Amino acid sequence: MNRSRLGTGPCVTFEVSIWIATLCGQKIASLVINPHIVIFSNAVRGQRKGQVMSASGGVLNLMTVLLLSLSGLSGSAHAQASTGTHSPHGNLNVPCQNCHTAAGWKPIRAVPEFDHNQTRYPLRGMHQSVACIQCHVKPVFSNVGQRCQDCHADIHKRQLGANCEQCHTVRGWQVSIQQIQQHNNRFPLTGAHAAVDCDSCHKGAANSQFQTMSTQCYSCHATDFTGTTNPNHVSAKFSTTCDSCHSTDNWLNAKFDHSSVGFPLTGGHAVPPRQCADCHANNNYNLTSTTCISCHLKDFQGTTNPNHVSANFPSTCQQCHTTVAWSPATFDHSMVNFALTGAHTVPPRQCTDCHVNNNYALNSTLCYSCHQKDYSGTTNPAHASAGFPTTCELCHDTTVWTDSTFNHNTTTFPLTGSHTVPPRVCTDCHVNGNYTTLPITCIGCHQTDYNNTTNPGHAAQQQFFPTTCQNCHNTTAWTGATFNHTQYTQFPTSHGNANNVCSTCHTNSNDYSVYQCTGCHGGNNANNFQHDHVTGYVYNSINCYQCHQNGQGGG
Repeated sequence: MNRSRLGTGPCVTFEVSIWIATLCGQKIASLVINPHIVIFSNAVRGQRKGQVMSASGGVLNLMTVLLLSLSGLSGSAHAQASTGTHSPHGNLNVPCQNCHTAAGWKPIRAVPEFDHNQTRYPLRGMHQSVACIQCHVKPVFSNVGQRCQDCHADIHKRQLGANCEQCHTVRGWQVSIQQIQQHNNRFPLTGAHAAVDCDSCHKGAANSQFQTMSTQCYSCHATDFTGTTNPNHVSAKFSTTCDSCHSTDNWLNAKFDHSSVGFPLTGGHAVPPRQCADCHANNNYNLTSTTCISCHLKDFQGTTNPNHVSANFPSTCQQCHTTVAWSPATFDHSMVNFALTGAHTVPPRQCTDCHVNNNYALNSTLCYSCHQKDYSGTTNPAHASAGFPTTCELCHDTTVWTDSTFNHNTTTFPLTGSHTVPPRVCTDCHVNGNYTTLPITCIGCHQTDYNNTTNPGHAAQQQFFPTTCQNCHNTTAWTGATFNHTQYTQFPTSHGNANNVCSTCHTNSNDYSVYQCTGCHGGNNANNFQHDHVTGYVYNSINCYQCHQNGQGGG
């Protein structure tokens, strides 16, 4: 407002901006100002007309001063009259009554009718609850900055840059660690790190000292490290690389990769969930041996089935035991050059089935060393009296002691033909349990067959039928023998109507030195046979053969 005090009276004022003049409480209407004249109409009204005119010549003095004063202001006043009322708020196109009331220029309405969202700076979060004058300290409302630092003092002294919103939001001045995106560049905040205040780690945060810190866990968690007693990290000389066991979620419930020390935890070493002290007794984490016996010596000494100590078992427990449980153990018997097969494994064997009296010092793998009773008690055939060798595996296998089989081919007398069919039992040949003195020649078993054969009679003419039975017979059958006639004569067995039947020529089955030709040639009558051109001709079989040794014409 531009006001000019006129006259000497305390109540004489002239208000140019609102075109109203008040003179000692009286209104002067139609005060018009132009560059040349001032016209008062209805200048003096009411009962106080005389008072105005008589105030020490005030009217004359007032008019004089007024004319002189207005003559110099008439230019600016004319300008205002031509453009309208000017707001102290600058170019704010809002009706006055949206904020002000008729009671007075101040204070403004409790809830001004002004939509800040329509401006270039919508109000969000905490900004919605502040009074207008907390931000707009000057009447011209547009003369307000939009950056955080325009209103808020930077307590960090520009150490963290001018971009306040990288940490703070309009929802509150208190910062959430998760909002600090730039922290991910060097040390991402995860787990419990995301729930703490800045000054929990940055001890100088109150003084805006956010110096670069070490990213090693121990740099902040040294107290946790030294204060942990289960296990005691200090006495156990644990490494200060905390992240090898701990995560950012919680200092407790740490997990250690035991395979990193060359001893993975499996089976009973891991289940039920193990505590470190289960193996690391007395807080001893400086174990240097990974052998089972170093922890399981009491188990080794206390085992009685079998007794490991008295049996002088080796302390390499893993040969029989696994990490699942100390019992039941399994032993790979093939490691001692005696693989367990057949009845040696079924039914499930106990060690004491063979290792009687806890004797594990057996050094023989011979069957007889364990099966002497079986050998001596067997009567079909009787092994002991028959003088069978004690190499049981020649006939027996590990399936069962009975139903043994003997490979006769391993002897000098392989079994073929009828020697195997029908399925033979040993006593078919080994009569009276004789398994030691049997001959291997045919006649040794077939003397009776030889003696009883009558077609031809073998026994009566051994010069023709020696006891080398295999000359004519095979193992298929005793009958159906074949005879090599050429070993005695060139006379064919297929001569004439003989048809390979021996008795056609050999009429005496017990004397094959006797044979006949005249029975067929001449009808056994010399008159029926003529040899006119043969000198010294005699009609008999012997003389016939002398000339006809190959059954053909004489010569």
